[in-house]
Amino acid sequence: MTRVALAFSGGLDTTICVPLLEEEYGYDDVIGVTVDVGQPASEFAEAKETAEALGLEHYVVDARAEFAQLCLDGVRANATYQGYPLGTALARPVIASKILEVAEEHGCTGIAHGCTGKGNDQLRFEAVWRDSDLEVIAPIRELGLTRTWEQEYAAEKGLPVEGGNEGDWSIDTNLWSRSVEGDELEDPGYVPPEDIYEWTQEPTGETELIEIAFEEGYPVAVDGEEMDPVTLIEHLNEVAGAHGVGRTDVMEDRMLGLKVRENYEHPAATTLLNAHESLEGLVLTQEERQFKQHVDQQWAQKGYEGLVDAPLVSALEGFIAETQKRVTGTVTIKFEGGQARPVARDSEYAAYSAAHASFDTETVGKIDQEDATGVAKYHGFQRRLANKSLEGEGESLEMATDGGADTDTDTETTDE
Repeated sequence: MTRVALAFSGGLDTTICVPLLEEEYGYDDVIGVTVDVGQPASEFAEAKETAEALGLEHYVVDARAEFAQLCLDGVRANATYQGYPLGTALARPVIASKILEVAEEHGCTGIAHGCTGKGNDQLRFEAVWRDSDLEVIAPIRELGLTRTWEQEYAAEKGLPVEGGNEGDWSIDTNLWSRSVEGDELEDPGYVPPEDIYEWTQEPTGETELIEIAFEEGYPVAVDGEEMDPVTLIEHLNEVAGAHGVGRTDVMEDRMLGLKVRENYEHPAATTLLNAHESLEGLVLTQEERQFKQHVDQQWAQKGYEGLVDAPLVSALEGFIAETQKRVTGTVTIKFEGGQARPVARDSEYAAYSAAHASFDTETVGKIDQEDATGVAKYHGFQRRLANKSLEGEGESLEMATDGGADTDTDTETTDE
């Protein structure tokens, strides 16, 4: 008997995949797998109800802790893609891995998803699955199915979906983010109604301060209360969302080259990323911060592609882990006007001295202010040479090197 494991949500796409895998692909048995990465309870209820109506053997796997840990790895890497925190992208490899585990445990020879050929998720799922010996199947993509065809097929077969009517928007929710797309939102000129949002409220003008504690780059407590990653993320989604934090409306460039409009909600992610970057600003050196921007960008790109287990990511995380040894301390965040703004930070590893930076002290440790004079003379030296050359004024090298100053004449300069 041939058996296939299907990534199952209970929605239109995955529901019609059940008979298609039997009729078009010849599988004797289909099992459905739903992976919990923080979706609403209603989605699990829908999947269970639909599976029972189909007579489908159905498994639910709890992967919230694993997913939350990956999200916090993303915080250490300041992971955003084109301005928004990665959510769906990071969830897909976790989901794919769990489905593969179930498929292998139950002797499946195939593994399937309900993605179209236009999105990113097909690539993220299959990047994991193609490491196995299982046949990878994508009925919606391979059969070139449209939404209209799916609705008609479901009605013809009497499948347990409401004619494919799942609301006006296509919504994907997990612990880290909530994405909304489709229908009128596909028009870049369309102003989204307030009712597309569930996690975030319109700012009321009220403000609130919270303190987030970090250990080696990982958030571990809020207002002095230690929390596990799942609880911490859920708590901040609620607190920050009440202040309207974490809305993004973006024209996103997908991996296949399509440009699409996406609307996201990510209150906890925005809050934690802002706080973490603020703490890094206090403890990391200038060179570390500059170089880490390139490292973070590469980590985020691989995360977007669903390739978090790539050798490059492992190498990047070696550098990230080294820098995060000192990213321990607290950050005070002020929620105001839909923003999560760092307003204070503290760490025993601060690469900062108030006494040295103060305008009220004459020296910087053992360095006198006048020691900067030599640096000031050299600063811009090559620029002066290049500009004189381009001007073609025939100025002497001596004039260029001393900035044109007459060494025999005392001059007085002031800072404006």
